[in-house]
Amino acid sequence: MTHTISNSNQATVHPAFELVRQQFIDALNTTVYEFRHQKTGAVHYHLASNHDENVFLVAFRTQPMDNKGIAHILEHTALCGSKKYPVRDPFFLMIRRSLNTFMNAFTAADWTCYPFATQNKKDFDNLLSVYLDAAFFANLNPLDFAQEGIRIELENNKPVFKGVVFNEMKGAMSAATDQLYHKLAFHLYPETTYHYNSGGDPKDIPDLTYEQLVEFYRSHYHPSNAILMTFGDADVYELQEKFETQALGQFEQGQTIYSVAEKRLKHPIQVQDTYAVDETDLSQKTYHVLAWLLPVMTDVKLRLGMRIVEGILMENSASPLRNYLETSKLGQSTGPLMGVDDSNYELTFYCGIQGSEADCADAFEQGVLAKLQEIAKKPIDANMVEAILHQIELHQREVGGDGTPYGLSLLLNGLSGAIHHGDPVTIWDVDTALAEIKQELEDPMWLSNLIQTHLIDNPHRVRLTLVPDNQQSKREQAAEQARLDQIEAQLDEEKHQQIIANTEALKQRQATPDNLDILPKVTLDDIPAELKRVNEIQHSIKLGQQQSSVHLYHTGTNGLFYQQVLIEVPQDIVRSPYFNLLSLLMGEVGAGDYDYLELQQQQTAISGGVGMGLSLRSQLNDKQQISAVLALTTKALHRHEDAMDLLHTAFSQIRFDEKDRIIELLQQRKARWQSRISGAAHSYAMQIASRNMSALARRDYEITGLPALRWLGQLIEDIRDNTDNYQQFIDRLKGIHQRILTAPKSFLLVCEAQYSEQHLAHLQQVWAQQQIHSTAPVILNTNYDENHDEAWLIQSNVQFCAAAYPVVDVLDADAAAFMVLGGYLRNGFLHSVIREQGGAYGGGAGYDGNACAFRFYSYRDPRLSETFADFEQSIAWLLHEQQPSHLLEEAILGLIASMDKPGSPAGEAITSCYAQLHGRDHDFRQNLRQQILAVTLDDLRRITQEYLWEKTPVRAVVAPFNRQEELSQLGFKIQRIEN
Repeated sequence: MTHTISNSNQATVHPAFELVRQQFIDALNTTVYEFRHQKTGAVHYHLASNHDENVFLVAFRTQPMDNKGIAHILEHTALCGSKKYPVRDPFFLMIRRSLNTFMNAFTAADWTCYPFATQNKKDFDNLLSVYLDAAFFANLNPLDFAQEGIRIELENNKPVFKGVVFNEMKGAMSAATDQLYHKLAFHLYPETTYHYNSGGDPKDIPDLTYEQLVEFYRSHYHPSNAILMTFGDADVYELQEKFETQALGQFEQGQTIYSVAEKRLKHPIQVQDTYAVDETDLSQKTYHVLAWLLPVMTDVKLRLGMRIVEGILMENSASPLRNYLETSKLGQSTGPLMGVDDSNYELTFYCGIQGSEADCADAFEQGVLAKLQEIAKKPIDANMVEAILHQIELHQREVGGDGTPYGLSLLLNGLSGAIHHGDPVTIWDVDTALAEIKQELEDPMWLSNLIQTHLIDNPHRVRLTLVPDNQQSKREQAAEQARLDQIEAQLDEEKHQQIIANTEALKQRQATPDNLDILPKVTLDDIPAELKRVNEIQHSIKLGQQQSSVHLYHTGTNGLFYQQVLIEVPQDIVRSPYFNLLSLLMGEVGAGDYDYLELQQQQTAISGGVGMGLSLRSQLNDKQQISAVLALTTKALHRHEDAMDLLHTAFSQIRFDEKDRIIELLQQRKARWQSRISGAAHSYAMQIASRNMSALARRDYEITGLPALRWLGQLIEDIRDNTDNYQQFIDRLKGIHQRILTAPKSFLLVCEAQYSEQHLAHLQQVWAQQQIHSTAPVILNTNYDENHDEAWLIQSNVQFCAAAYPVVDVLDADAAAFMVLGGYLRNGFLHSVIREQGGAYGGGAGYDGNACAFRFYSYRDPRLSETFADFEQSIAWLLHEQQPSHLLEEAILGLIASMDKPGSPAGEAITSCYAQLHGRDHDFRQNLRQQILAVTLDDLRRITQEYLWEKTPVRAVVAPFNRQEELSQLGFKIQRIEN
């Protein structure tokens, strides 16, 4: 039996499936279809939309019951070859043979997901075939398990642990935030899968066996335990025909995994644990967090009700619970775990602080509970509720896609509901859910009662105090070494030779060329000839006696508007570290008649927030100059004109008299910056290596790099208790503010066409008057240093290496070749030696047009000097070895795919505007595109010979504290980041 379904793409349901329901969601302008595979019970959700970026994902319910990382290692190993595609690395090979806009795989606490997105139909079919085969017919070669998961090799005749996931999790678990989450989950979830680390704990990963991996695959990766989701304008029948013929039709009904409720605590518990800090000063490094376990996330009213409660309590600094945490003086910042988490089967609610002391635990808990009790005693202010509902609606209606593809974001949002046998439509269709919630809100005590029931009276509450321990790293290293010593003691000659044989077998497998003809691909002929053009409407408004240009874009924004004020910024301000702090304060301190609490409330009620930031590029034709545009930004859904007014007030009347708030914000910035270092340490390493290769590279190193974090810490010390120093600091901010306030301005406006006339009129009215002030230039401290190799030591268990060579700017005829060279070296050499053989989580190379540098990097890398040798060896490989014909086309494909990746409608307009302002307009980018398509292997060898071969790069490392001596011996100048 077949069913005809009605949408803009007329389609017929495949006979292997049954249509369960369909529902149009007005807020998304999307029709959701739910299908069930009749033989296996596999669920297929299709979100029919007119987007040409089509998205697919297949997800499995995976519930590990130990810390061995079985789900995570399986995610990696499943992508290492399958029945139809028995090549060693189809995932990374397809990244190169594709025009994908997204390819990845994720392991969450209780599900594993394989998603991709592309705008090309041929490419979609290719990737779908590979993904379906990898998911349902993985080969799971034991050597791939050894490479991706865990193995023992001999170094200097002594056993060592190796494996990509092993090293990835060593890097991940060196971050305090990750340790905080997993140690909290250990206590919050006594029995269910969330008690364990699905990514794997490095001390337990060596216990995982290949046989356990295979059995987990058989019991979990079955269609009966799978959810398939698609988004876009693809034909449903064609999709389901491929699902059926390529995968599902070869299975019978299997086991479906169901989530189970956690065993409930009868009384709240208080626990203290430690995390590794390799420093002597342990003051103000403690985390406190309170966590509550709530009912199941499939309870629609409770899930949305607790989202509103989260907003009431901690949406902004005026929200009562966040305000208490920020002003209590018990810590430097709110903690990394805040608010509702609906990704697990049962909801959780968190609040916490960081930068505290262990003896503040009782005061923290008592203060939070007292604040909750105070709030729950009376009805929540109706204006606060309305503001939070506004934020929920704004978030739901906004068409995203500037980072993760829009369709994929929607699918992932709904996935947690589907995984737990709930209804994802209730997550996508917020309007319907809100209508039900508004009925509950007729009871003025409904939200207060939620707080009372689920936070105050709920006995399943855990207070975790996580304190720093500067001996923990040594203990963990000693425990790992003791285990290796025990293995060594038990090695007889037969086991010794077996390790050697296994190591050699893996090396041979890694070195064996794959038969690439097995894999499908797109070619250069499939690339669109033209770069997508975004049309701007030229306009102007009169400010005083001058005309100011308006960059106006009409596009589908689903009712939102985006406004930016674009300001010409003098070079001295661009290079001042104080400007970044001014941008931090705007919208966070008071303005005009509003104190900071009132301004925060206004932003939540009226807009999607206000902000200030710089858009920076190296100046065309002169890399010692910076092209800079300062942007004041806001967006709004309903109260567009009020948002314009608020942006003007927040910027032009910014208040510098809220000293406590300003110090608080600086401390928060420092604390949060420190907690994020290890996640972006490869970017810092590349920044360090190329720091002197252009004016912008130098500016970024000094103002957004690790030196700036250290400077910020010293600044806080200097101004916190010294009135004179604080006043000098404020005077500098005021001076910069006055310079910007009177600088020439233009405007960027993105909206739907019917709103633009009234927006333009109001824009002119708001910005018509300007006061003129005469102010002196900002005094800069120039700290230029030589191009020595530099190592920054941080809290980590792995390295992040980088090497940089000065090369051409983006106007040079060789720039396109350098852009292609990065992908060529990564695909052809670096991926194999750094990731597969070296065990790092990632590595590669690329051209940076702002730094005018060519840079190599590695990410979560267990090696050091060997990686730098690999960087240099890649250059020799290109120049002196025969090159496969496919590598050039693959490198160009990847580059064009990244250039053509779509964004949101508003994001594409904003990106086009900035490109034009920096001299990189459509014609410039189209010409660059043609140059990229024309690059030859001879071009790559020529520029490599001229700029890289036998040249000395600047090297940089972000590394653990315990590598200091080795790095000093290797010639690195040592710098440190103390937490």
